[in-house]
Amino acid sequence: MTTPGAHIDGLLGRMGALLEPMVAEEDPRRFFLAVYMRTTAAVKAELVAPSHGGFEDTAWTEAWDIAFADLYLDALQRWNEDGSAPGPWQVAFIAGSDGLRVPPIRHLLLGMNAHINYDLPQALLAVISDEEFDDADLVERRARDHRRIDDILASRVPQEDRLLKSAEQPGDRTALDKALTPFNRAGTKRFLREARGKVWRNARVLTAARSEGPAAMKARLDELGARSAERVADLRRPGQVLLRLSREGFGILLEGA
Repeated sequence: MTTPGAHIDGLLGRMGALLEPMVAEEDPRRFFLAVYMRTTAAVKAELVAPSHGGFEDTAWTEAWDIAFADLYLDALQRWNEDGSAPGPWQVAFIAGSDGLRVPPIRHLLLGMNAHINYDLPQALLAVISDEEFDDADLVERRARDHRRIDDILASRVPQEDRLLKSAEQPGDRTALDKALTPFNRAGTKRFLREARGKVWRNARVLTAARSEGPAAMKARLDELGARSAERVADLRRPGQVLLRLSREGFGILLEGA
């Protein structure tokens, strides 16, 4: 029997190998990957020695966590190799290479938005079959483990915020940003909760499309990519991003979701 968390060691190794040159080159995309790597380590710790209530199905949670992360890492490697990536990741990665300074917290939000809205529904489909989506009890168990992951993410917000601040330059955070810091931390939980609900609704649309066949699935994935890219692009607009998120929401919805 495999020890819980053992497979995540390989994932952490892959993350570390990608992060090392980004740190050496001061690539701003490192901010999202570094946060993600630390969060992944926290998920592994919860799998091995629960401190947030534990997961109901550790094997499924680990498989899902790896499938989810691989979608982002594959996009990152593709960008590093030939400068191409799926729509929302293209928008997020360009923010790190177009010569315009983007504060670390903005890079984090761009990465989170692309990964949650675009990758997460696909990762759920990778570990939940169409037949399993019809099992309400099983889906609820999976959803509870999803909420546990969000609890871990939210618990790390204060520490990650401090680490981001250490990498910021004067002017990266306005007086309003600083005044909103407690709101930002509390807002993370709200953003995750709102996005989670939309992700599961989108996953149900995708599983229905998958059962119809490759053409229907491709059409829905194209729609998911386009809508996710639009939201990431919106986050690049000047202004108070967190206030805008609180007003417009973090997640996106497919037609009919």
